Amino acid sequence: MSVPGYRDMPGREWDAHSPVDLAEAEEFLALYYQEQHQRDGRERLARVRDEIAETGTYAHTYAELVFGARVAWRNASRCIGRLYWRSLIVRDLRNVAEPAEVFDELVRHLRTAGQRERHVIRPVISVFAPHRPGRPGPRLWNDQLVRYAGHRHADGTVTGDPRYAQFTETLQQYGWRGKPDDPFDVLPLAIEAPDGSVSLYELPEDAVWEVPIEHPELRWFAELGLRWYAIPAIANMRLNIGGVDYPLAPFNGWYLGTEIGARNLADRDRYDLLPAVAARMGLDTSTERSLWKDRALVELNRAVLWSFDQAGARISDHHTESERFLAHLASEERSGRRVPADWSWIVPPMSPSTTGVFHRYYHEADQRPGFYLDSDARELGKRGRSPVPPAAARCPVARTPPLPRPRPTPAVIAPVRPASPDTVVLEPVVPRRNAPKPVGVDGGPVVPRQRPGWLSRLIRRS
Repeated sequence: MSVPGYRDMPGREWDAHSPVDLAEAEEFLALYYQEQHQRDGRERLARVRDEIAETGTYAHTYAELVFGARVAWRNASRCIGRLYWRSLIVRDLRNVAEPAEVFDELVRHLRTAGQRERHVIRPVISVFAPHRPGRPGPRLWNDQLVRYAGHRHADGTVTGDPRYAQFTETLQQYGWRGKPDDPFDVLPLAIEAPDGSVSLYELPEDAVWEVPIEHPELRWFAELGLRWYAIPAIANMRLNIGGVDYPLAPFNGWYLGTEIGARNLADRDRYDLLPAVAARMGLDTSTERSLWKDRALVELNRAVLWSFDQAGARISDHHTESERFLAHLASEERSGRRVPADWSWIVPPMSPSTTGVFHRYYHEADQRPGFYLDSDARELGKRGRSPVPPAAARCPVARTPPLPRPRPTPAVIAPVRPASPDTVVLEPVVPRRNAPKPVGVDGGPVVPRQRPGWLSRLIRRS
């Protein structure tokens, strides 16, 4: 993914009540002054020590914030697109805390990152208030700023993205309805204030750049009615810079084509479109030896890349991006820096052995500054937090201006250890009677093999 990657913290959970580690602050400031070629940081370090002693934390200067956010991308071991780390646009929103204001800035983030009329997608991070011991800030439940709902019907089928069926049901408990028959129904943003109240906000249409998926040769592809959003803005990662944590720091780059064509639209527990594409292509699906999945997968990925190109939305193919990552490795090595990389994430999910990144090993390390995913954020991104009691937690979905919200009592979610990754977040394994929870092929939850009604209709029409 051409955005900062995701990382858990092996053997260590974030302690929200602990003060900033002075050693981490000193290490970061030393790195900052070294790479910025500034002569002496002793006076700044002395002020930071005094701040931590007095308040338990310290405030970064704007220059430190920009440097730290960019280096966090450089250190993201699961991101293949780090060649562009110096181009990250950093929005300093540390004084924004009210949910309605947070929502406004998230909309501005999407409009800044993706400018449809200019055919521009830029890497952007919006850094909101830092965590202060004993003073929690606002948090966003959504794992990305744009995601599609999964509407579960009475017969158990799901219209949309099955991965977000439970999250969708939680938002419906707060009053959201959406469009149950739309497979690409954009979810509202759920913002939780420090007092535990939850506000839902629907994104305006002009902030969500969507690309209709068609094919350069197969004219029937347009009849499938597929589309995908152009800005992959990760929203539930915690940015750590010099010991200071920024729980709300959404960031984006641009898509790697296989993320959409080989994962989001193709995975069996996501949109599962390979059977529909294969049926339209007239492939023999009665035997795996016909390689119908491989042939359908290639055409689905061709359609994604071609459609994004036609829309002027920046997207990378896995061959080109692999070569660029190897160039990034060489550049960093010339600068005397080792590049952390997770082989299982760097190697693309489609035709991996045809790419240069497949044929080598990488340095694996937790280098900071960095992005981290914590168990509570992971759980919120999967299922949200059910209102307690349900009858008192109804809240209308905000438009412009946002409506006042009731104050539900937040439930408590116990921390769990991370498990295998998928395209966006690390899903947890919850012990239950000494047995691990079933995990899908991409690390997500196992979904019963009930084909969505809208997809069944696509296949039948074939």
